[in-house]
Amino acid sequence: MGAMGNIKEVFRVISDVARALPVVMAKLPASDDAASIALVFEDTVARYSDRNMIVFEGREITWGAFNELANSLAHALLDRGIKRQDCVAVIMENRIEMLASIIALQKIGAIAGMVNPGLVGAQLAHCINVTKSVKCLAGEEIFGSVLDVRSDLDMDDSDVLWVADLRKGSAPEPMEDIMAQLDQYPETNLDNTKSILAGDTGFYIFTSGTTGMPKAAKIGQRRLLAAGMSFSKAGVRAKPTDRMYLCLPLFHGTGFVCGVNSAIFSGASMFLRRKFSASAFWPEVQKYQCTIFFYVGELCRYLVTQPPCPEEQNNPLDRVFGNGLRPDVWDEFQQRFGIDRVCEFYGSSEGNVSFINAFNKNKTIGYCPGTIILVEYDIEQDEIVLDENGKYIQVEPGKPGLLLAEIDDRYRFDGYTDSAASEAKTLRNVLKDNDAWFNTGDLITEVDVGFAMGKPHYQFVDRIGDTFRWRSENVSTNEVGEILNANEQVEIANVYGVDIPATEGKAGMVSLALNPGKTFDPSEFSAYVSENLPGFAQPVFVRIQADITTTGTFKMVKGDLRKQAFHLEQLGDDTIYVMMPRSKSYQKLDEPLYESILDGSAGY
Repeated sequence: MGAMGNIKEVFRVISDVARALPVVMAKLPASDDAASIALVFEDTVARYSDRNMIVFEGREITWGAFNELANSLAHALLDRGIKRQDCVAVIMENRIEMLASIIALQKIGAIAGMVNPGLVGAQLAHCINVTKSVKCLAGEEIFGSVLDVRSDLDMDDSDVLWVADLRKGSAPEPMEDIMAQLDQYPETNLDNTKSILAGDTGFYIFTSGTTGMPKAAKIGQRRLLAAGMSFSKAGVRAKPTDRMYLCLPLFHGTGFVCGVNSAIFSGASMFLRRKFSASAFWPEVQKYQCTIFFYVGELCRYLVTQPPCPEEQNNPLDRVFGNGLRPDVWDEFQQRFGIDRVCEFYGSSEGNVSFINAFNKNKTIGYCPGTIILVEYDIEQDEIVLDENGKYIQVEPGKPGLLLAEIDDRYRFDGYTDSAASEAKTLRNVLKDNDAWFNTGDLITEVDVGFAMGKPHYQFVDRIGDTFRWRSENVSTNEVGEILNANEQVEIANVYGVDIPATEGKAGMVSLALNPGKTFDPSEFSAYVSENLPGFAQPVFVRIQADITTTGTFKMVKGDLRKQAFHLEQLGDDTIYVMMPRSKSYQKLDEPLYESILDGSAGY
């Protein structure tokens, strides 16, 4: 780099520090202060009322018009008995009405239970019930799934509100078409909004843990405010003239807490899509002049594997924000598409700290303003390593370690609706008596790319234990195993994640021991899996074993199974079945199928 390049780099670093410092130093509101995402939203509306807020499937809506829609819905929900800190389950695909439902609940001071619209059966009923939802805003597009579980819900049928989509049908009795009633209600802001406190809960976002069904993580107003400020200002540096490309599911933290929240704080508009499409991406970026893209790493990999298209040339996209962009994809993605700023971040729905690559360092998750330590972890034994005195061992820089984040007044752990689950994620007496640390369950490592704000930078390494990531979703092996154990063929199911070449994340695999006298019936098992598990949680591979090996404490052994994976030469007498892409049934894994998976032509 020449002298001019060095000068430019110095000015870039100074600029980065100048932008990040106010965010890092910002004082968060106290829990009893009147402060909320709804108040920030209304302030943005007041400033940009006539500007475009959302483009969606041929519709455009301004900030002012959207605010009127959300207000009418909020008044309607108040009229139906919704009160501050009541939970209402929101189950819809990405669309304008979903956003209006969430903002309406925020204006009331109620809690939006952000339920994955792909869930079915017991998982869907659990998510509605565990949050003690008093009503359910269920989209027309997924309504059949809600009808299937209505007898298992802790609410009356009349509490399930039908939210129209394309109006191909109508609300079944006694369920109400809530959107058809809105012309009866005022479009004005609610007085209630001014009394919402920073300590109130705004959302429940579900996370797959290592035991049981999905857990509802509490997302407080204070956390929403901190995220919106840091991600919009220090992360994507959004302006009212920007347009964000949003195709991530909004029931996830990255979609809403990062993406929509950044728009609310900045006044930027959003191009909203129900789901990601690699072939449509660049034509839409060009047509709608999108400048910012919120990603998960898998989407970036899809884009670089697509053949070049004219629309990717001289495209307006210059900033991207997200998580999970693999180092081996990073350079090609950035260089091929001319991306100036890759703001990778790290965080979790339930976690108390996050990392942000505010200084545009290549291939890092950035720095963390909170107090963290990395401790030694034995992957094979699936446990934290302690020294001879029973103390935690901090790893040397450059070595992967389990990330622990200190819980204090600034970086609180709001936890889950289940207090026992919250306590299970808390480690105490780690460095000193009576301290408390959040166990992230993730391995990260310090990387040598220089310091910023006196803080080192880090890279994500892997999840530990019994949770893996597939199709941009966290999959709990124990949760899937409990559901598969209920199948009439299965005596015991051992679920784990395995690597597929040239594929993001880990594919689900299950080793089954069958009930005595049973012979595996792939058709019946395929139908059961389809009815009881969402697509991302359905095992790709099924291994049939004579019995399942356990430890002396009856913990299922997974290490050797992960290593053997689906490799035919390592299976002995066991048989493997596979669910191929775009298939709905398991078939026996033979050599041609196996080779297609290894060489990447299978299409995973």
